[in-house]
Amino acid sequence: MAILDRQGRLFGKVSILDIGAIAAILITVIGLFLLPGNNGNSIAQMLSADSKPVEVDMIVKGLSIIDPANVIKVGDKVSIIIRNQPREQVTIKKVEISIPKVLVAKTDGTTISVPDPRSIDTSQRDITIVLSGPARITDSGVVFGSEKVKIGTSIDIEGPKYIMRGSAMGVRY
Repeated sequence: MAILDRQGRLFGKVSILDIGAIAAILITVIGLFLLPGNNGNSIAQMLSADSKPVEVDMIVKGLSIIDPANVIKVGDKVSIIIRNQPREQVTIKKVEISIPKVLVAKTDGTTISVPDPRSIDTSQRDITIVLSGPARITDSGVVFGSEKVKIGTSIDIEGPKYIMRGSAMGVRY
């Protein structure tokens, strides 16, 4: 008996095309679950990662806003947008609003920091926000959705009355 017959069947029972199709499917499934993707994590790693409460310190520099205390409130639920992709809902845990400062030279050669008069006239404010929400903790850091958040990551938050762009200053978990 021949290994391959006229119809292309192995030992007269299984087609070589069927074996090729099954092998292609198996290789695809193995690649999806075991090999890392673009973000460095495989599906198996992402599914097994721990989800813990995470706090992200965010700063928004020079935001033009008339009444920030009544717009951005502690306890509000906002959407976090990382690299232009909406990710998770997070809670605003703390808000600090300040007027941008400038350095002014004194006559003795030292400098002092004073509120920028231009910022006062144009209603510009620096806002530090602490965001709190669940995220996956992996070996390479904190992951919201499928995006890593590290110090310096550009983050947008969107609430009912605003959308702000800032950057992460700190990540705690």
